[in-house]
Amino acid sequence: MKKLALAIALVLVLAVPAMAAPTGQNNYGCGLGAVLFKDGGANDSILLQVVATFLNGICGNGTFGISTGTSDCYKPKNVASNEKLNEFAYKNLDDLARDIAAGQGETLTVVAVLLDVPKESRQEFNQKLQMSFSEIFPTPTVETAHVVEMITKIAQG
Repeated sequence: MKKLALAIALVLVLAVPAMAAPTGQNNYGCGLGAVLFKDGGANDSILLQVVATFLNGICGNGTFGISTGTSDCYKPKNVASNEKLNEFAYKNLDDLARDIAAGQGETLTVVAVLLDVPKESRQEFNQKLQMSFSEIFPTPTVETAHVVEMITKIAQG
């Protein structure tokens, strides 16, 4: 009896968001369920949307799909650059901090290349990083992920 109640509760939890969304909206995200029910009328049936959502969640392939741009997911433009930038920053964090503080240096050149900053804009990019040093490195024990996130935001903005 407990299993039946749990199954009903699970279906209701998955169905409520699908029922609340506007008609015609892709409510189930990306992944295996999105691929299987893309042309199967999932937008017209709450049951198919619930099944698609369940498949996306249970298969755990949404992260892979987002990273690779498969399974009806869209890959962010700067994934490859961020992976390389994360690795570079992790290995060279002290040198990167020194060069950002100085507004010039080899590590800044590598970061600019990884972020596809045009040569003619690199001086300005370096200056922006230098002016934002305290935001990029708020503490001496800052996490590399924070440094990369801030550098990427500055490069995009």
